[in-house]
Amino acid sequence: MDAHALQTLRAVGSQGGVTAAAQVLHLTPSAVSQQVARLEREVGVALTERVGRGLRLTAAGEALAAAAADVAVALERAAAAVDALRDRPVGTVRVSAFASGAQLLLPGLLTRVARLPGVRVECSDDDVAQDAFVALTDEIDVVVAHRPDGSPGWGGTVVVHPLLREPLDVAVAPGHPLADRREVQPHELADEDWVAVREGFPVATVLAAVGAHAGGPPQIRHRINDFHVAAALVGAGHGVTLLPRWTFGADPRVRLVPLAGVRAGRHVEALVRRDTAERLVVRLVLAELTALAREIVVS
Repeated sequence: MDAHALQTLRAVGSQGGVTAAAQVLHLTPSAVSQQVARLEREVGVALTERVGRGLRLTAAGEALAAAAADVAVALERAAAAVDALRDRPVGTVRVSAFASGAQLLLPGLLTRVARLPGVRVECSDDDVAQDAFVALTDEIDVVVAHRPDGSPGWGGTVVVHPLLREPLDVAVAPGHPLADRREVQPHELADEDWVAVREGFPVATVLAAVGAHAGGPPQIRHRINDFHVAAALVGAGHGVTLLPRWTFGADPRVRLVPLAGVRAGRHVEALVRRDTAERLVVRLVLAELTALAREIVVS
């Protein structure tokens, strides 16, 4: 079997269809369909099936896609065995992070990696819904993702590197009655107008927990995913919001007040495909990212 065709089938499964797989593989949808059809002729069973207007893998397709992951891991291990004979690993590593995670981590990561000869990091920001982070690993080497306290993990298709847990505090305007408090109880926020992220994004789950402890859903007036815009609205007196402590603790527009009685935080983790995790240069970048996160938590 052709290794490239196997990885194409794997992308069809992880991306949820031919068109999305073609996009991450930089192929045409026709080329993707042809590779999958060639595999089907080879194995003698259907690997995909229509579901409405979409496409999904059959049981046989799922089994072959899982085997394709093992093939990719073996190939990367072979390349890493040769790479280990060099004086030091070299290469380019693509790193993506959600917006506020990029603000917190990427400048320091680039500074640290600049000290590693022959290692280059290319960064992007991808602020997606929580269930879309894993799919990003098909085209990005290291995906910095976040999930709220109490949420399930990312599944077994990726290697997860925990970086840090960042508390989420209530952000209020400097002149707000709660601004000088050491902590705030959820019930004290019952009458506040909230600036909240859209549903499906990690912080939304934490805000729902605040509402549960307050005895009723929060009064959401604005849906803003950009924390800087949310901080601007809060600072101007147009509501309160939840902001990550280390990312926005020094922002002069707001005051951050810890929540009492609610475990409010987000887990920031690096997601890497199993085969990508075998690359030595990726391991070097992950080690620098982990060390940087440790410094942030200690400080």
